[in-house]
Amino acid sequence: MAPQTSQKKIVYSFIAILALTAILVIFPSDETLNQLLAEGLGLSIEKGVITSPTGESLSMMMEKSIYIAQSIAHVLKVILWMALIVTLVRLVFFLIGKTVYRGSAQAQVSSLLKTVLSVVIYIVAFFVIFQSQFPDIQLAPLFTGSTIIGIVVGLALQDTLGNLFAGLALQADQPFQVGDVVVIAGRGEGVIEFVSWRGVQIRTFQNKLLVISNSVLGKETIEVSPKNNVNARVVFFNTLYSQSPTRTIQLVRETVRQVENVSQKMRPIVRVRNLGDNGIDFEIKYWIDDYRTYNDTDALIRQRIWYLFRREGIEFAYPTRTLHIEQKAAEQLPDEAFNSIAEHLNRVPIFNPLSDEEIERLANNSLSRIYAPGEAIVRMGQEGNSMFVIIRGSVKVQIPDGDSQKVVGTLAEDDFFGEMSLLTGEPRSANVVAIVETEVLRIDKTGLKPILEANPSLVESISVMVEERRLSLLSATGDNSAEENQQKKSALGSIRKFFGLK
Repeated sequence: MAPQTSQKKIVYSFIAILALTAILVIFPSDETLNQLLAEGLGLSIEKGVITSPTGESLSMMMEKSIYIAQSIAHVLKVILWMALIVTLVRLVFFLIGKTVYRGSAQAQVSSLLKTVLSVVIYIVAFFVIFQSQFPDIQLAPLFTGSTIIGIVVGLALQDTLGNLFAGLALQADQPFQVGDVVVIAGRGEGVIEFVSWRGVQIRTFQNKLLVISNSVLGKETIEVSPKNNVNARVVFFNTLYSQSPTRTIQLVRETVRQVENVSQKMRPIVRVRNLGDNGIDFEIKYWIDDYRTYNDTDALIRQRIWYLFRREGIEFAYPTRTLHIEQKAAEQLPDEAFNSIAEHLNRVPIFNPLSDEEIERLANNSLSRIYAPGEAIVRMGQEGNSMFVIIRGSVKVQIPDGDSQKVVGTLAEDDFFGEMSLLTGEPRSANVVAIVETEVLRIDKTGLKPILEANPSLVESISVMVEERRLSLLSATGDNSAEENQQKKSALGSIRKFFGLK
């Protein structure tokens, strides 16, 4: 409000107060009013009571006229007194606001408290003045005598009272003032323009007006950026990994300090935020003088950084991908794989009597299997009709020893096991467990039988080697009945019987 307008308002208020006071002073009292009425009607007054000169009672019409005239006078007094009170209250609040909140947005926020206090003063003053003029009329029963009216009024004013009390709470906390930038989750952001007992008006950055009632505002999370505070902002950018971070930080910091609306009270901070997929990610933290224009300031900083990079030969990072082509290992041809299997079979002693052609036939009927470390390849007592040749890796041979397993030997590449089950069908005599990842070649009865049927003389040669290996295994396990078992049962007979040979 302009100074001249304020002065005029004060002068007019004093004139109105003086005029109302003068009117109330010269306003006739009840006694004077009765005397004037009596003189006008040709009546007399005895002890303050208007009577007829002849002593006769007044007519009903005359009594009613006198009562109406007195009531009008009292109503005029009530009106004059209320006008005087309203003028005084407004003048006092105006002077207080002009003195205490001079040049401050807090005057707008405190208008809610001023309104509430004014209403309370007006109500109290009206009760006092009305009772002084109409002592025979009781106002209290009119306001409190009807419960139904109270309930109806309370329900009708529920939202209004909610806004009023929420506004009082906001006034007590004073979380924001006119001119502050606020962000309300899910509703918008902008600058506080007006605060009243009903709600808050916010001017958004799209120049739209957002009006929120106090009852709703009291339930929301509000982020406030005070206008008289130095608020911080963060802007991001990136560079290639080939650029020096130290040099980039120094150049950008000095450039940001020269941007308009960037506060000189706080030094901008430029730091590495992340080592990203495409380059070095930076962030700029700066403090702003007028937070209401932070969008423009952010945009101006980004613009200045672009020109800085062009001058200094610094490049922004952009999405890139570097492809590393791995040289794939040459796959083993089928013929090479077959030759490798045949080579391993040639190294197995029990297959020494076989010709190259028979080795090839056996290799065609063999299967390669891979086992994980700690995985059992065969278990003691299992029925079996196959043997295994180790292509790579190693295994350990175990037999039960009480509650634990006793290792009686280890086998490595080109070693074999399970031949007794293949040639005689006997159950497995030990556990064989892979020590490391192990690849084995599995030879089944179906692959060996055609070879033995075509060359029965091979059975004798193989049986001799089997007997020697069986004795070696029984000796390692500490079985003293090895020789007796050997005498009772011939490997040659077992092989022929198992394969159905004559």
